[in-house]
Amino acid sequence: MQEFETIKLTLEDGVATITLNRPEKMNAFTPKMAFELIEAFDATDAHDEVRAVIVTGAGKAFCAGADLSANAGDTFNYDKQLKQSAEDVDAHRDRGGLVTLRIFDSLKPVIAAVNGAAVGVGATMQLPMDIRLAAEGARFGFVFTRRGIVPESCSSWFLPRLVGISTAQEWCSTGRVFDANEAKERGLVRSVHAAGDLLAEANAIAREIVENTAPVSVALSRRMLWDMLGAHHPRDAHDLDSRLMIARGRANDAKEGVSAFLEKRPARFPDRVSHDMPKPYQWSPHGHDHNH
Repeated sequence: MQEFETIKLTLEDGVATITLNRPEKMNAFTPKMAFELIEAFDATDAHDEVRAVIVTGAGKAFCAGADLSANAGDTFNYDKQLKQSAEDVDAHRDRGGLVTLRIFDSLKPVIAAVNGAAVGVGATMQLPMDIRLAAEGARFGFVFTRRGIVPESCSSWFLPRLVGISTAQEWCSTGRVFDANEAKERGLVRSVHAAGDLLAEANAIAREIVENTAPVSVALSRRMLWDMLGAHHPRDAHDLDSRLMIARGRANDAKEGVSAFLEKRPARFPDRVSHDMPKPYQWSPHGHDHNH
């Protein structure tokens, strides 16, 4: 797959791995990394051979947050970055938020393999990922109040939905750094593993998806679960379920899934995300802002 400067993107047996690749800087987040991550998720959505995505970090860290050394402390200096007109402020969008929205819109399931320190945007970029695993030495921190700023990357929407409002308030108000065991106890990560086992565990989950499921069904299931978090009534889910059950029931995947079950053989699902997604979930090179 394509080459990048701040990340690596590889593909093996249907599983794409995105590796944050600035190990000498603890994979600190830069504007270049933000745009490359968006490009990487464009690539994984565009290629039908990609069935699942793993995100991890090179070296000892996952991502140590924004690179505060890159511009001599100007990372959050919006007096310098903006012209201070109302239009300019409205037009400026948080780069971490652009990344999380792109991950949220992914048509492939995303697994975080958190191999080390994950603070600031290193913690918030994980929130739209679907499954999070951590190494025993990983540490997390929503440290924004300790830097005089506020939570970013859409984390005020994601974090309470994942861990509950009380835990989200505690972590964001104190800005303290906590270990992988606390992250697991409070529901931020699925499981904690020895460092040497982390990627193998993430790949095992990815392989379950690759070897047993229909790509279009996975993409739609992912969207349905996220989208219904904001629904006002279960009838909204019922209406969506009904439309998509009819659409997929008419498709070749459903015929193959039933036949494979009755014949006691592995299914070979023919439909592809690039061509067979129903509206409004069809893949587009310009993103998937159907709910934004």
